[in-house]
Amino acid sequence: MSARGLFVTGTDTGVGKTRVAVALIRALQAQGLRVAGMKPVSAGSAPGELNEDVAALHEAADVKTDLHDLNPYAFTEAIAPHIAAERAGTRIELGVIAAAYARLAAAADVVVIEGAGGWRTPLNEREDIADLAQALGLPVVLVVGLRLGCLNHARLTVESISGRQLPWAGWIGNHIDPQMARPVENLATLHGCLPGPCLGVSPHAPHERLTRVPQWLTLPRDLVFSKK
Repeated sequence: MSARGLFVTGTDTGVGKTRVAVALIRALQAQGLRVAGMKPVSAGSAPGELNEDVAALHEAADVKTDLHDLNPYAFTEAIAPHIAAERAGTRIELGVIAAAYARLAAAADVVVIEGAGGWRTPLNEREDIADLAQALGLPVVLVVGLRLGCLNHARLTVESISGRQLPWAGWIGNHIDPQMARPVENLATLHGCLPGPCLGVSPHAPHERLTRVPQWLTLPRDLVFSKK
């Protein structure tokens, strides 16, 4: 598989997409690649300050580029992106994001892109995160937030990704609910019903700062990125 980036999406909001994106950046850097991060749309930051997710991607990446390319659309209210955009008097345009991605890709070997919310989170009145992923055409990494309901969410999301015939990189389970009942059995079900590979299962560690490749992450050998 040859690609210029990875698109990280999730079964829902708050499932650990940023943590996974940072882990992927670290793993790609360990292969000697120059990696840029990107959060096309962020919501929830104080005026004049970087969104927390954007800051984490910026810190992890070794290709430092214009912050407007790293995060083309930044909104202060932590609400659905299309509503935040409307309240800010703007419209999220996929073309603007695609142009920013192209500039990042020109400066880096690989770009790790973190989506907003879940796979079908609206971006404007007719387009959503799935449309953005399709416009970029990058392999998708699905983050499954391990909690009650994740089996349904994961299967529906994979069905939608498959229906768009997008490249598939794999999935990662993330323990976001330490009180989840029967986590082993739920993981076994995910292994049985989701297309492989499973790139890893992250323990519950919401405040962990990843400065190196975490032991729980493994990139498949057929996911190949080349240096420029």
